[in-house]
Amino acid sequence: MIGAKLQDNLTAKQNDYAVFLPAISGFYATFVGKQRNELYVDPARFPQGLTDMEQMNWLNSSKAMFPYKWSLYSGGHANLDLNKQDWSEDMVRNREPGTLMLGDSGGFQIAKGLWEGDWHANSGCAKAQGKRESVLKWLDTISDYAMTLDIPTWVIHDPVANGKIGNFKSPQELVEATKFNNEYFMKHRKGVKNGGTKILNVLQGASHTDADEWYDTMKHYCNTTQYPDTHFNGWAMGGQNMCDVHLILRRLVALRYDNLLQEGVHDWMHFLGTSKLEWAVLLTVIQRAVRKHVNPAFTISFDCASPFLATANGQVYFENVFEHDSKWSYRMAPSADDKKYATDTRKWSDGVVADGIYPRWEDSPISDMLKMKDICIYRAGIPKPGVVLTEENFQDADMYDVLPDVNKNGKWGKTSWDSFSYALLMGHNVWMHLTAVQEANRRFDAGEHPAMMRRSTGDYAKFEDIVEAIFAAPTREDSEAIIEYYDSYWMEIVGTRGFKGKKAKNARTMFGVHFTYDEPEQTEQEDFDSSKLDNLGATV
Repeated sequence: MIGAKLQDNLTAKQNDYAVFLPAISGFYATFVGKQRNELYVDPARFPQGLTDMEQMNWLNSSKAMFPYKWSLYSGGHANLDLNKQDWSEDMVRNREPGTLMLGDSGGFQIAKGLWEGDWHANSGCAKAQGKRESVLKWLDTISDYAMTLDIPTWVIHDPVANGKIGNFKSPQELVEATKFNNEYFMKHRKGVKNGGTKILNVLQGASHTDADEWYDTMKHYCNTTQYPDTHFNGWAMGGQNMCDVHLILRRLVALRYDNLLQEGVHDWMHFLGTSKLEWAVLLTVIQRAVRKHVNPAFTISFDCASPFLATANGQVYFENVFEHDSKWSYRMAPSADDKKYATDTRKWSDGVVADGIYPRWEDSPISDMLKMKDICIYRAGIPKPGVVLTEENFQDADMYDVLPDVNKNGKWGKTSWDSFSYALLMGHNVWMHLTAVQEANRRFDAGEHPAMMRRSTGDYAKFEDIVEAIFAAPTREDSEAIIEYYDSYWMEIVGTRGFKGKKAKNARTMFGVHFTYDEPEQTEQEDFDSSKLDNLGATV
């Protein structure tokens, strides 16, 4: 019970679905963590109904408005120095026992040239080695599962980033660099018996051929015979592996017959950067089939940072759409941001619909307590009579009788939002995304289907029936034959990057982050960048 309202316990509603992991932004975590130590946000700034910042912390089962025990946090933006107190990280570092945190290693940051150094195998680079050591210690301390420190081969196509990490000449050099990192992790990890994290073996590859070669090179790190005490504990699907159903099913069949989906050993598989709503159902179907026929403890998880990235771009989820035999999606659009709302006491949901900002609005536990003025905090200044404000003079104090509020840099901002406005709407977006994933699975179990979960030609087979046949088949050859028989159907299924047709087998990895009216998109391992908000309002 939160005040007079019941919690929306999303942990209890999870059932046997594939697990969505919100990729927590450091910006959002700062509000939860710092409030534990100081009045980072003055309670006078809270909307009516919010009395404790822990209400916005879904990892707090007793106080959260919507408890949910699973999340992902990336070392790519974290403070890796665990020897010093950092309240901005406290939501993750001192999370409630019994919650599950997947730690991302920061391989994406290497491939983007953000973690500079010579990352070649055996380079001896002190900067790269220092990061390698600190990342592993951080993962071993804060996470239940963690990704290996892979270096995706697509960095070879980015000469600027590549030049910052050692100027790799070939994809094979990047594979060797990843192997070097894997071997370091294997040798120096605490190990599960000593309280360390379970390691997921990241699979990369920009095409089927690349992915097969990567798998053949890296699979032995999960081999319990070769490494009885230090083997990795599961799988993380990156590159083409996370968006191509044909490749995913082939890989799972290979893992099964290579004895690399053992119960109690390889129980977890994570899909990086997966935001398509239909995939919440697709991955649940695969998880259930593997549990039934291979490993009853098997769990699939998937993550994206879309709820945070969308807000940083001014976009807010307003409804989720489930139309039988059609597209299922989250819907978002630019939000209300106008200083005229600074004294508006209408309920947020009423105001944004009445003013035509959204056609409809689905309230979350957070948005349900908001008034228009709780988001649009900054008021407009009052220009002197006869003054016309321009781009050049709007920050000139001589132009105003009443000055507008200033942001944290001491400048008069054009936005009506302060940084806590972003945090509130991020929390709303997280709830919308989580409930969309769970509602999609509930509807699917009740007999509804998104369009791509049924073949559009031929036998019009349902995805779940095909997957069941693949894993029920008596031999590897039979399973692979069924997969190949439905080759044309796999090309109909669009992944997060939108690969389709021949591109699903051959396209090079794309990196762009796109937001559309209907669907948030994100590349794997990318997380929220708080610098997007540096000039968008004060921390109050």
